[in-house]
Amino acid sequence: MPPVADQENGPPIFKAVSSSARQLFQLLNTIRFAPKAQVQISNEGLRFSVEESRVMQAETPADLPNFQISLSALLETLQIFGAADAVNARVSKPENDGYNSNIRRDRPNAFSNQALGMAGVCRLSYHGIGSPFSIILEESGVTTTCNLNTYEPESPEEIPFQRDSMQVKIIMQARWLFDAVTELSSTSPSRLDITAFPTAPYLSLSAVGHLGSASVEFSKGRELLETFTVADRWTQSYKFEMIKAAAEAMRLASKVSVRGDEQGVLSLQFMVEIEGGGVSFVDFRFVPFIHDEDEEEEENGSEEEDDEYGDEES
Repeated sequence: MPPVADQENGPPIFKAVSSSARQLFQLLNTIRFAPKAQVQISNEGLRFSVEESRVMQAETPADLPNFQISLSALLETLQIFGAADAVNARVSKPENDGYNSNIRRDRPNAFSNQALGMAGVCRLSYHGIGSPFSIILEESGVTTTCNLNTYEPESPEEIPFQRDSMQVKIIMQARWLFDAVTELSSTSPSRLDITAFPTAPYLSLSAVGHLGSASVEFSKGRELLETFTVADRWTQSYKFEMIKAAAEAMRLASKVSVRGDEQGVLSLQFMVEIEGGGVSFVDFRFVPFIHDEDEEEEENGSEEEDDEYGDEES
């Protein structure tokens, strides 16, 4: 392998140009729950992957060398221009605003750079193993260059999803899922139960916590469930906070594909429309609760006292 200095003096092994750093920020902001992101480079682009507690994975589309990068540093860099919009997008609390949940936050407005004719360019480059990940931002005659340190990649095991034994597949508008999760979060739940039925009520989301329980049901119909495929009753439980971590993707996306396999792994694939008519995808995978172990712990903990929530906890 040539020295890093020689690599940086030579041509980069990867370079790309985007007309909007804001779009990149919005996509990466959906997976900001981890400090570092795994970056994979291919001829099709970049793939950013993050993992939480070995039970949740998320990635955005991106063979060549891969590396790790500080996700927080990358997000801060991308919001150097137009920082106010990006910060507002990050700290806003849409769950208290029903109007915002039905309006795509990323659409251009009368004061956007696109409407005002202010061309912005984001250039990305990478020279090889050990080299920094370079970002050049150009807007309104101002150029900023940032070189972010890269780290040796980890090799985490990918959460397996068995596409050949898929038990349920549902395609719906992402805002319906966002509104349902927002509504259920009012009970401060610890667990989310997802159940799909071949007959009514078809799709049910139930939240269970110490403050009580609540559920949201979706009827079958293209106005709610554009695609609905389930042969037999399928039900699994997941940690609510893990599902809620995908809320930013739910807000940003236009559609979501909800899939579950026979092992109980849940896949949420969000389709995000970008300027120019293209689309990007953000994928989340979740490992379910293991009911046998949880129920055994629950029984051991409730032998000496009566717990009225015992049947609802797993």
